[in-house]
Amino acid sequence: MKVNSLGLPIKETEILVAELNILLSSFQVYYQNLRGLHWNIRGKRFFDLHLKFEELYNDSQLKIDLIAERVLTLGGIPFHTFDDYIKNSKIKVGKNIHNDEEAITLIVNSLTELLKVERVILLQSGTIDDEGTNSMMSDFIKEQEKTIWMMKAWLEEEM
Repeated sequence: MKVNSLGLPIKETEILVAELNILLSSFQVYYQNLRGLHWNIRGKRFFDLHLKFEELYNDSQLKIDLIAERVLTLGGIPFHTFDDYIKNSKIKVGKNIHNDEEAITLIVNSLTELLKVERVILLQSGTIDDEGTNSMMSDFIKEQEKTIWMMKAWLEEEM
């Protein structure tokens, strides 16, 4: 089996890079959705949600950079065009959302889709002993599960 300079199997690493690019694309759409929610939210909860959405998109921006840098570390090329993002994202585009409950529901649904991709990556990275990717996915998953719990509590929904 051929390995790269990180000691990871080349073929499996290429598959992992493809999944990371799907995650990158999905995060880019999620990020842009959050920007739209931040700009367009209306109603009595405006002040709280406006700040929360800003917090979430700032966090997403950091994660986007981490994912792209991981792709580069593994020898791949991160997607970087809107065309690539739209074609490869697992996240639904939210457009003109002003309502608080609709906004929070979009976030919960988006995070649920991100978790699905992250768990695939976690499994793949664990299989090839890629601790760098594995650790990053574990951190993302833990944080996003908590955010889903909080958002569902806000919606007064069960997990």
